[in-house]
Amino acid sequence: MDEALNKLSAYLADRLGGKLRSVTLALGELTIEISRDDLIEVMTILRDDSLCRFGCLIDICGADYPDREERFDVVYHLLSPWLNHRIRLRLRTDEAHPVPSLIGLFPGADWFEREAFDLYGILFAGHPDLRRILTDYGFQGHPLRKDFPLTGFVELRYDDELKRVVYEPVKLMQEYRSFDFLSPWEAMDTAIPGDEKAVEARDRSDKS
Repeated sequence: MDEALNKLSAYLADRLGGKLRSVTLALGELTIEISRDDLIEVMTILRDDSLCRFGCLIDICGADYPDREERFDVVYHLLSPWLNHRIRLRLRTDEAHPVPSLIGLFPGADWFEREAFDLYGILFAGHPDLRRILTDYGFQGHPLRKDFPLTGFVELRYDDELKRVVYEPVKLMQEYRSFDFLSPWEAMDTAIPGDEKAVEARDRSDKS
């Protein structure tokens, strides 16, 4: 397999020329890096070239490096079922510059791009319906950015008096912040509001 990937790596270096920023072959995995402006052309070559035939888009994901000027990596994973090859393609972008959408080449990119937009805020130019797919309507921010608060900004719950879902600022019970137990499996002695029945059941169990 490594020999086949070495040949593919050399072929792509020659075929793509200046469009290739870097090629890495490590741990039996081939990774190439390009610029976002060359994405459509390079992806077309990877899909249609007879020595590549990467006709299956496995995944699109993001990675966030807040200290970089172009903070996001957009990572594409491709499979060639015919030649039994896999390749990872990576490019960089930021919050303001969109990446070309791959829906015209791989219709399955639709949900992957929406997921990257939802979780990181990565924009995709030409996407027909770029809206959130995992977070709730009206959600503020992007959960997988490394500058996003771990607890989020708001939480939603069903209000029995108003008979509807309401949004509230996140409130953490102080008991959650105290980890002074002898074992991490021990429960808190005090009841969390709304969990009184569980404490009563535990007390009954201890008495029996």
